[in-house]
Amino acid sequence: MTVTASARRKARHFAMQALYQWQMAGASLNVIEAEFQTDNDMSKTDVPYFRDLFHGVAKNLDEVEAGFTPHLDRNVDDLDPVSRALLRMSTYELKNRIDVPYKVVINEAVALAKKFGPTDAYKFINGILDKTAADLRAAEVAADKK
Repeated sequence: MTVTASARRKARHFAMQALYQWQMAGASLNVIEAEFQTDNDMSKTDVPYFRDLFHGVAKNLDEVEAGFTPHLDRNVDDLDPVSRALLRMSTYELKNRIDVPYKVVINEAVALAKKFGPTDAYKFINGILDKTAADLRAAEVAADKK
């Protein structure tokens, strides 16, 4: 399968939902992934990308959270579950998927926040990820501002 922007978007969509479920239910990653593979049409999804995001966040949770928590005005546990899942997933992407431009990571997270998050959560997500990107991708952000 050729990886398209649409296939990546679906991968992020499902990864955010899977992370949400993992946070809320605490089921094993493999059980949640199997449910997603069974319950969703993954034919137009970048499944390896979905797996990377979902498992990558869970396996590197402390490191991922350390990337964005300095910019929070509250404890990570006080975030709504959608915002928490999005910040974790997007920070993982910023740290580990340098093949994806930081603006794409932020724009995709904002779009998901508008669709699934509470009112105005997208503004909060955008602000936190802008600061996180400046930390994690300083050279890319600086080059972009020239």
